[in-house]
Amino acid sequence: MSEIIFEVREDEVDGGYTATALGYGIHTQGDTVEELRAMVKDAVKCYFDENEQAPKIIRLHFVRDEVLVQ
Repeated sequence: MSEIIFEVREDEVDGGYTATALGYGIHTQGDTVEELRAMVKDAVKCYFDENEQAPKIIRLHFVRDEVLVQ
């Protein structure tokens, strides 16, 4: 595998960010984008053991909900 994709959402109530890997049981969070990046790298490193090669590319897909009121 060469790439893993994380869906990232901003927590509008408490602040910070949560990230969930698509197709894998990897979840993590961070207070800032910089902290989230570090936490995602660490989570991927921990998830893939020595027998399973970790992906070379980690893609963060930021999802933003926008509410329109009429």
